[in-house]
Amino acid sequence: MNRQFSATFAAAFLFFSLPFSISSSPLDPVVTEGIVNAPPDAVWKAFTVGSVIEQWMVAKTEFELKVGSTWRTSYSKDSNLNDDMAIHHTILAFDPGRMLAFRTIRFPKSFPYPEITGTWVVVYFESAGPGKTRVTTRMFGFNDDEQGRSMRGFFERGNRSQLDALQKFFEAGVPQTLH
Repeated sequence: MNRQFSATFAAAFLFFSLPFSISSSPLDPVVTEGIVNAPPDAVWKAFTVGSVIEQWMVAKTEFELKVGSTWRTSYSKDSNLNDDMAIHHTILAFDPGRMLAFRTIRFPKSFPYPEITGTWVVVYFESAGPGKTRVTTRMFGFNDDEQGRSMRGFFERGNRSQLDALQKFFEAGVPQTLH
């Protein structure tokens, strides 16, 4: 059994053992892909080290790379990560340096899509040549209804923006903080 299949199987097992259900037919996942100007180990750290996450993804975070842990984030530096501005994810699975899977369990009070808790994200990291990484994000669980289609459109734009920010972070190569 290869590593990617094993990691995907583990993520699926964990996901389907969680206490929620999808009530209508799912839409295709949002797939966002791009090449980052850094080796996979550096890009992995950009996703899994809190101080680095805060340099390109969110203003504030608490992250522990452990299945079942809660990853807390906020786009506001003023957040205490448990307030109305906080976003919480559960780490579903990971294959170090290759794959990270999570789902959102809490969203900001002003967020218009409460169905976000029925989605999950799998991020893949693979070498794309010397000093380059292909990052592929697959976000699943969008219902085929008005709310699901609207939320899917929101994340098509938002996930693209996040990947663009990651590419910009590594534009000039690997930052010194990652060496």
